Amino acid sequence: MNVLAIIPARGGSKSIPRKNIRELCGKPLIAWSIEEAKKSKYVTRVICSTDDREIAEVAAQYGAEVPFLRPAEISGDLATDVEFLTHTLNFLKESEGYEPDVLLRLAPTSPLRTAEDIDVGIETLMKNPEADAVRAIHESPKHPYKMWRISEDGKYLQPFLPKEFTNMDEPYNGPRQLLPKVHVHTGAVDVYRPSTILELKSTSGRRLAFFWMPEERSVNIDHEIDFQIAETLMNRRSGEGRSPRYTPPESLI
Repeated sequence: MNVLAIIPARGGSKSIPRKNIRELCGKPLIAWSIEEAKKSKYVTRVICSTDDREIAEVAAQYGAEVPFLRPAEISGDLATDVEFLTHTLNFLKESEGYEPDVLLRLAPTSPLRTAEDIDVGIETLMKNPEADAVRAIHESPKHPYKMWRISEDGKYLQPFLPKEFTNMDEPYNGPRQLLPKVHVHTGAVDVYRPSTILELKSTSGRRLAFFWMPEERSVNIDHEIDFQIAETLMNRRSGEGRSPRYTPPESLI
């Protein structure tokens, strides 16, 4: 089985300039994802999709293939995952005749994700033949029933979700334990069948399976404080050894 891991790394990060190759605990950020992908029991190939020559050099240094530079037209802020994934699949087919059986997107901004997490994602797709894709999730730290929007006149807060949706009186004032369970897509491990990308033009498909990841391995680096959190957790992991597989408590299911 050919399992291709694609690590997307644009050069034009706005929130944290050059974040994909910024040092985290002694290594460029992108290195953590490359190394864990290469430790996977199932991943047979790791490719970095980037538009940036410096990022390409760093990725290659840590063991990823960089067979192309991503075109500028699919490397902007509004470029979609489907675009760069389709580009990679088409490039490999046209240049090598290579077609993977399973495709992964491993964002370098999730450096705490482990090879074990990657393997669980792949196994979840393998065990669910009707699933088009798999995503890692964890319980949402902020419940949408307790979120707000600002009124058009800019003076007041209004519930983000109206009562017509929640069927509850003032859920934002009640205990969290009374609210329905809500989960978020971590973005750390996304697994697809190539047909989901090429034929459905989607990264979720019609049937989206899932697996659990703990919050401490799901940190996504978007802002400066995320770097600090990731560094703290990475240092803690180094002192404790590798994390075991995550089994969600009954209360989350």
